[in-house]
Amino acid sequence: MAEEEGPTIELRQRKKPKSSENKESAKEEKINNTAIPERVPKHMLFQRFAKIFIGCLAAVTSGMMYALYLSAYHERKFWFSNRQELEREITFQGDSAIYYSYYKDMLKAPSFERGVYELTHNNKTVSLKTINAVQQMSLYPELIASVLYQATGSNEIIEPVYFYIGIVFGLQGIYVTALFVTSWLMSGTWLAGMLTVAWFIINRVDTTRIEYSIPLRENWALPYFACQVAALTGYLKSNLNSYGERFCYLLMSASTYTFMMMWEYSHYLLFLQAISLFLLDSFSLEQSDKVHEVYRIYIFSLFLGYLLQFENSALLVSPLLSFVIALMLAKCLQLNVKKGTFVAKIMKVINFYLVCTLTVTLNIIMKMFVPHKENGHMLKFLEVKFGLNMTKNFTMNWLLCQESLQAPSQEFFLRLTQSSLLPFYILVLITCFFSVIQVIFRRINLKYLWTPYVCMLAAFGVCSPELWMTLFKWLRLRTVHPVLLALILSMAVPTIIGLSLWKEFFPRLMTELMELQEFYDPDTVELMTWIKRQAPVAAVFAGSPQLMGVIKLCTGWMVTSLPLYNDDDLLKRNENIYQIYSKRSAEDIYKILTSYKANYLIVEDAICNEVGTVRGCRVKDLLDIANGHVVCEEGDKIIYSKHGRFCHEVKINYSPYVNYFTRVYWNRSYFVYKINTVISFQS
Repeated sequence: MAEEEGPTIELRQRKKPKSSENKESAKEEKINNTAIPERVPKHMLFQRFAKIFIGCLAAVTSGMMYALYLSAYHERKFWFSNRQELEREITFQGDSAIYYSYYKDMLKAPSFERGVYELTHNNKTVSLKTINAVQQMSLYPELIASVLYQATGSNEIIEPVYFYIGIVFGLQGIYVTALFVTSWLMSGTWLAGMLTVAWFIINRVDTTRIEYSIPLRENWALPYFACQVAALTGYLKSNLNSYGERFCYLLMSASTYTFMMMWEYSHYLLFLQAISLFLLDSFSLEQSDKVHEVYRIYIFSLFLGYLLQFENSALLVSPLLSFVIALMLAKCLQLNVKKGTFVAKIMKVINFYLVCTLTVTLNIIMKMFVPHKENGHMLKFLEVKFGLNMTKNFTMNWLLCQESLQAPSQEFFLRLTQSSLLPFYILVLITCFFSVIQVIFRRINLKYLWTPYVCMLAAFGVCSPELWMTLFKWLRLRTVHPVLLALILSMAVPTIIGLSLWKEFFPRLMTELMELQEFYDPDTVELMTWIKRQAPVAAVFAGSPQLMGVIKLCTGWMVTSLPLYNDDDLLKRNENIYQIYSKRSAEDIYKILTSYKANYLIVEDAICNEVGTVRGCRVKDLLDIANGHVVCEEGDKIIYSKHGRFCHEVKINYSPYVNYFTRVYWNRSYFVYKINTVISFQS
């Protein structure tokens, strides 16, 4: 019995987990068993260095060339350098004009502090309204640009407008470089980056709006988002060394916060990104610790943005914050659950429900206790956009009619197909989708905005040997060695695509740069000149929001509305001022205009006589629907209004219109009326 018990007792002692001697011996065994990494041969180090050097050089060169191309194209399109300052400023249309006007105001201010104060307490832009323009319009790009312009001494070298648009074009170069790097990190070859850049530039009509509206917030913000995606892609790679991981983490932190500061809608995009990371983490496709580090970056950026954006409560009630906090709480509930147990599997199944429930609950609690002015119209807009609701509201229908928010047309898919982008994207997407589904099944046993990433993903798939290998495994290819064939195709296919794109589209790009175009708008120039010479300095102008933005930039006069859609009061003003193109009486229009202290009214012939390409999207049609003046029943239009269209009737100069409005200036495009202060009715 003693001999039989001896081995049993000795075996139990070896299993004691708290023995320090056993721990030390285990460490020694681990050290002794660990293979010493062999030194990499010098020629291998040289090959790696050459590959990285050529790739980085190609990425930077691609970005610089794209920025120079945009600058040259802009010069040719508007004949910019040969224009006077007023004609240059007219090229900034709508909300772009508002952003650039505040950049000019900052340069005119006696000091930076005084300029910021005037913008945060601005009562010289919109009548009867004091606004914090920095917070409401996200003017941080303009503040940074004005500081750089004066601090670098550029005021002695370059004109303000060239410095301003030069920064935006430079950011677009960074945008392209970031897409290049992301595709390179995913595929392992810089050829994918070159193909991404080629597809991006060829399809730039669908990838960016930089050619039409330079200072848009998205043109400032999306390059930082692209840098964040590139850093996130590198950070999530499993074979990254500690220095590279630290660099990616710092870059991701800085770009996430900067992106959030540049664009008021940035946290919605980051919310979608957080959902994607949550799905990857749930199916164990990424390292959980790294994913939760990204969540911490979200929280840090949100709270820092809240403090530096004048306590912007919209960030506190954002779905991103509620979602990330819910994820953190859900993780805490699972800390004590051992991996592989039945309870752990059950928790994984109900994790989706738990996170969704906590997110909604936290968001409701936040909105109850945090005073906020969240854009409620955005939720209503999404409901109408996805067919969950119907509305006759003018603003909602007008936004839905904007080209950037329209459903993709046949021409859009045709353009992507002609450049060979769409076919390869669909192939790569299908391969990735089924590959992920296959991995998930094995593990559990039971995106105008996203087109740039379409280019990136398609290029990654074409240049990735791993994706070709996956495809060959599904096809059960045995005649040729699949590894060798995958390597050949991952180099041959992008080369063939690149040569074909070069042959077909490069001559078109060169033709665009060689053609000298001209921005010719004499009517607007004459209108702005008349305002600056004839209108009183204290005058307030009323008209379409797009035109009001140009007036604010070119003349500095006060206006009644602005082309901005993130404030309920401004939205209501825009709709009320647009009534000049509706079937309302002269008295109604007069009451609306005088309620905003307007002195002059500008009627645009292009809106009054608009012939829209999209049915039901003309401004006057939307107004008639909103006012109940026109009802469509079985294709027949029934008119209910007893008044004619105001913009037509006011031009005829008969009573009662002449009693309220006096025409003081007109040309082929614009009719300016002085709003009478004393009404004398004619018989």
